[in-house]
Amino acid sequence: MDVPYDEEAHKRPREIEVDGARFERIPIKTHVVLPGEPLDPVIETYALEHLEDGDWLFMTEKMVAGSQGRAYPVAETKARPLAVWLSKRVVRTSTGIGLGIPETMEWAIREVGTPRILLAAAVSVVSKRLFNRTGDFYRVTGPKARGIDGPGYPTIPPYDEMVVLTAAKPRQTSQHVRDLLAGHGKKVDVFLVDINDLGGNVLGSTTDKATEKLVGRVLRDNPIGQGHESTPLGIIRRVA
Repeated sequence: MDVPYDEEAHKRPREIEVDGARFERIPIKTHVVLPGEPLDPVIETYALEHLEDGDWLFMTEKMVAGSQGRAYPVAETKARPLAVWLSKRVVRTSTGIGLGIPETMEWAIREVGTPRILLAAAVSVVSKRLFNRTGDFYRVTGPKARGIDGPGYPTIPPYDEMVVLTAAKPRQTSQHVRDLLAGHGKKVDVFLVDINDLGGNVLGSTTDKATEKLVGRVLRDNPIGQGHESTPLGIIRRVA
């Protein structure tokens, strides 16, 4: 399914200045990468021709997780009673439903285990009562649970009816894509990112932590969009 880019719905400047340097952000439109679809042909088909030596290629976590088969239909997810009970009590995040439905909570339990989920629930109750602090449930459960994406708009079909887990082995996956591109004569670094309209976060890369933080800042305004743009790949290129 090929979804047209909605230019009016999502506009961001092509270039951004960070720490006195200017970077161009180049979104790469693809077809919708379906669950279990191999990643390598997607990179070769859509990114290869646009890359120049020294570029930074970034890949969105949802596309990579989907290609890894880590996306599951909500309709086929049977939530246990604990998941139903807890989902009604967590604070929904500003970027989506988070673990606020039984199906996403069920996958969080499967990913991190019942003991950690129960610990997180206990900590969140205590911190709320004693310090009026929220968010500890997500802090204790960690990135595997915190990064789970639920169904609904503006997610592109078929992912709007699926629970998408975090991408597995982000650093190894980034290195694999770098090696793939090197085999085609492209000398680039690769970043696996989780970005939305509240900011960017690098989950794994082929560089160091300082460069990952810089890339997070370069992508902080989400230049590739959040919904039906169908641009799960992008290039960062320093221009000045």
